[in-house]
Amino acid sequence: MHKLPSDAGFIPSTENLRAFRNALGSFATGVTLVTIAGPEGPMGFVANSFSSLSIDPPLVMWAPAKSAHRFPYYAKAKHFAIHVLGADQGALVNHFHRGSGSFDTVAHGLTAEGVPLLTQALARFECVQYAVHEGGDHLIVVGEVTRIAAQDGAPLVFAKGQFGQFAPHAR
Repeated sequence: MHKLPSDAGFIPSTENLRAFRNALGSFATGVTLVTIAGPEGPMGFVANSFSSLSIDPPLVMWAPAKSAHRFPYYAKAKHFAIHVLGADQGALVNHFHRGSGSFDTVAHGLTAEGVPLLTQALARFECVQYAVHEGGDHLIVVGEVTRIAAQDGAPLVFAKGQFGQFAPHAR
């Protein structure tokens, strides 16, 4: 076993939040759009904090930041959909993350509960809220999956503060 040098790490604190975020950015994630029926119509929230949680029962989770201006609506939403975005859907990220978030120009349908469903996504998980848990400056939302749609394609990937594509290694 190799011994690490004494300067090989740091203790996360308020003085080194950027270094902590940069280290977390080494873990590549997929990119999702979480949708709900908002008080004035469909709403979308870009998130990379998505994960499978359980096969039986079928559970997934995501974690919205409490500082997000739409957070109260997502924390209360009993029905939501998580859309795994494809490599060609980067414009949706800009539209919902930095833009108005309006669905006026986004192809979608609605569930019986009013949740917007994108007509194009690599995978879509329609969920009913199963549980919520405190998670520091985020809320951990667990959803029970009630319906799935999936198709082939390359995922949109986020790592080191940038969007890109997954490139498999040759075998």
